[in-house]
Amino acid sequence: MKKKIRSARGAGRPFYDGMRDGLPIGLGYFAVAFSLGIAARAAGLDTLQATLASLLCNASAGEYAGFTVIAANSAYIEMVAVTLVANARYILMSCAMSQRFSPSTRIYHRIAMGFDITDELFGIAMARPGSLEPSYTYGAMLVSVPMWAAGTALGAAAGNILPASVVTALGVALYGMFLAIIIPPARRERAVGITVAVSFAASFAAARLPGVSGISEGTRTVILTLVIAAAAALIFPRDEEDA
Repeated sequence: MKKKIRSARGAGRPFYDGMRDGLPIGLGYFAVAFSLGIAARAAGLDTLQATLASLLCNASAGEYAGFTVIAANSAYIEMVAVTLVANARYILMSCAMSQRFSPSTRIYHRIAMGFDITDELFGIAMARPGSLEPSYTYGAMLVSVPMWAAGTALGAAAGNILPASVVTALGVALYGMFLAIIIPPARRERAVGITVAVSFAASFAAARLPGVSGISEGTRTVILTLVIAAAAALIFPRDEEDA
């Protein structure tokens, strides 16, 4: 009987480990998603729509890109393209994570775990020794996904309640989030810093040059992202050891 109890506790341990490791991530998500909710509200989404967007697409860059396209009244195909480009890195993360599964891992577990691969959840999963247990990822998702959605909901609701001046001031926090993402790697790697600077300059120029400025914002974003990313890959190639 005691052996069975210990076995049951051991089987549930990865799940609780995931919840423990996912809690600080969820708290960070809540703070960031608040600003994202304000952006969603500014794009014309109501609180329910913004909350569902975060429940079904737990990706800050992808969601913000989608909200930007929605605010610009662009076509659906542009929103799909922009979101796909913004979230393309998760394809590589999914491939890397698949190498950590036990061969016996069922396909439905693989699909469920792939639903919520984020930079942070990928990081804690890959740092875990041995084969990756589905229950560990589920535990981390159980904590982080609701907090991401809750932060978005609160931000969207605040957009209805708070004065416009306060909402505008809080919206600046979203730009702070992107600066926090961009600056550390740009300081570590010269190639990243140059690519970011070129991206800013190209985006500014494309919005003002005759002929190019007439293209919708979503299409410009897709084109610039593909061109600059391809050029950076050719000019600053990386060795496999550094990838």
